Amino acid sequence: MRVITGSARGRRLKELEGMETRPTTDRVKEGVFSIIQFEIEGRRVLDLFAGTGQLGIECLSRGAASAVFVDRRADALKLIRENLKTTDLSERASVVSGDALEFLKSRRERFDLIFLDPPYGAGLLEPALEQIVRFDILSPHGIIVAEHPKETVLPPLPAPYRVHRVYRYGKIGLTVCRRDQD
Repeated sequence: MRVITGSARGRRLKELEGMETRPTTDRVKEGVFSIIQFEIEGRRVLDLFAGTGQLGIECLSRGAASAVFVDRRADALKLIRENLKTTDLSERASVVSGDALEFLKSRRERFDLIFLDPPYGAGLLEPALEQIVRFDILSPHGIIVAEHPKETVLPPLPAPYRVHRVYRYGKIGLTVCRRDQD
């Protein structure tokens, strides 16, 4: 697993042991960044269910202003910090220990780009989307990128949020949601 481009291009990121964390595959990661490549620079990023932190780190490498990484696992948080140090991106990052849904309830700042990649089958994707909408933490013109099994169909979102497009990469689906201007 490597950073694709930007200031940390080519740097190897460490991965977590075991099967509890499923890193985004290279093909899907390349697809994600092909979709949002012009939406990153200067943006505030939230990497929820961060795992290794690779999506937020890729954004920081590509010029995002800041990134917040949230995970509940101590080993994941330690690994994210190591990966940030390896890529020299720690100064623009914040690593938060805790439950993702509780984090969303407590946060009042807005983000421009939110990554949602919860453990498959954990039933966390829809509740996370509901919390984002309820607490309105996505900036106008912001983007949510949700990774899920390809069979998953996300429910319609209330205005000003909307499902923009769904992509499929083998067994994996990506749903891109956007927030329109108020």
